[in-house]
Amino acid sequence: MGAPATPLPAVYQDPTTVDPGHYKVEFENERVRVLRIRYGPGEKSTMHGHPASVAVFLTDGRFRFTYPDGRADDNAATAGQVLYFDALEHLPENTGDQPFEVIAVELKG
Repeated sequence: MGAPATPLPAVYQDPTTVDPGHYKVEFENERVRVLRIRYGPGEKSTMHGHPASVAVFLTDGRFRFTYPDGRADDNAATAGQVLYFDALEHLPENTGDQPFEVIAVELKG
């Protein structure tokens, strides 16, 4: 989706640590971590990173990813849509006028 992923630095900010208001761990084991992600209209996060992930959109959503180099991608997804993301570091923002919710399955190794 959009521009190529920005490679993760050796250490990146964990979204559940830097933005626990939007990110909650639902499940974790040695292979995956499952996050529930909720954003209200116009809400944005802080810069953080994810390993390669599969996102399942529970609602429709419009969002912007801003990357550490300043590039930004505007995207949209519909409820039920499933997207794969390479590992990336970004600052997400809900650019829509409705809340959205996503389940992200982060892959470990």
